[in-house]
Amino acid sequence: MLYLLISCVSFILLSKSFTHKPIQSWEGKLKYLLSIWLCGELSSFLVSWFYKSRLVLDSLRVPISLPLKKMTSSLSSKVENVEEEERSSLLDLPELTLECIFERLSPAELCTMAGVCTSLRERCTSDHLWEKHMKQRWGGVLGDVAYREWRCHAASTRRSTLSDQSKKKDLLLDSFFNLWPLPWITPKFEKRSKVRTTLPVDSIMALYLSLESGNFWFPAQVYNRENGHVGFVLSCYDAQLSYDPRTDTFQARYSPHGRRTTEDNIQWDRLRAPPVDTPSHILHASDCLHDLKPGDHIEIQWRRNRDFPYGWWYGVVGHLESCDGIDNHCSCHSSEMVILEFNQYNPGSRWRRTVINRKKHREEGNEADGFYGGIRKLYQEEEITSWKRRWPTRVLE
Repeated sequence: MLYLLISCVSFILLSKSFTHKPIQSWEGKLKYLLSIWLCGELSSFLVSWFYKSRLVLDSLRVPISLPLKKMTSSLSSKVENVEEEERSSLLDLPELTLECIFERLSPAELCTMAGVCTSLRERCTSDHLWEKHMKQRWGGVLGDVAYREWRCHAASTRRSTLSDQSKKKDLLLDSFFNLWPLPWITPKFEKRSKVRTTLPVDSIMALYLSLESGNFWFPAQVYNRENGHVGFVLSCYDAQLSYDPRTDTFQARYSPHGRRTTEDNIQWDRLRAPPVDTPSHILHASDCLHDLKPGDHIEIQWRRNRDFPYGWWYGVVGHLESCDGIDNHCSCHSSEMVILEFNQYNPGSRWRRTVINRKKHREEGNEADGFYGGIRKLYQEEEITSWKRRWPTRVLE
């Protein structure tokens, strides 16, 4: 802009010289040339002065402007970082990432996350996250019968809740830790904000917490009942069980002939889920009789008298007395009679062997030797190994 101003001034001065009359003398020519020279010098001076003044101003302004720019940019970046921190959330992660995180949480961690907010509560109490934990922890001892009893229990709880309109006491997430047996998680949750919710009583999470707390008695079977009493070696009996979180063991209730027997401190490895749904006082319908042959592993129902419930006893199919036991010549599998052997007893014991009719087998026996009921053939090596691990250290009488 300044350059343009200087040029205009010079042009005006020069143009005025052209407006006069033509100069004939040498003095007029000299004045004319002098005026042109002065305009050029003035223009050069002004341009030089402006350039030098600008450098001086720039040198004075740099130390001030640079720190201001740095401070401004630093302050704005901090403000942006704070705003980003305030806006960032776990729920901003992609759905697949969240699912991967939740699937790796333990039951205790899921309970803690469920107390953070409504969105996390809905995710962390969903059945698909708890199915894996249920299977890993309780799959070996919980069968179809136990699940049916839980559904009945949940339905009864729901009906009683709906009927009591004045109290309206649903199962709240705050009460989870009245059920949760691990004390190390409770204080952390209780210090958090009071996020309340209604947990469906028939959810898998509710079942898991009820089992862990010992509040839900469930049906299962116990190997070698009554602490391995000699009269129950290599047997498995139905019982109602409750978990004790303090000792990581179970309490069992047996119901023989009208009186209730209890047993404490039962380890996990002595329990199993019932392999069939047949109640302990009902004869099991045998569907394997025509398939039995020597060497097969079996379980058979047996009870001391008709007032007792059945227990399942381990045995093997033996050879008939008329058979020499050589496989190539054995025809025991085609005979109507089947020999069952219980080799934990000595050869002279009355409990060592029994004979059943594969075509007409029902309950067989008497008051002296007990009554033999239904039979199941063991096909899985895992079941057979489980029985062999409990083999007594000495032969029984």
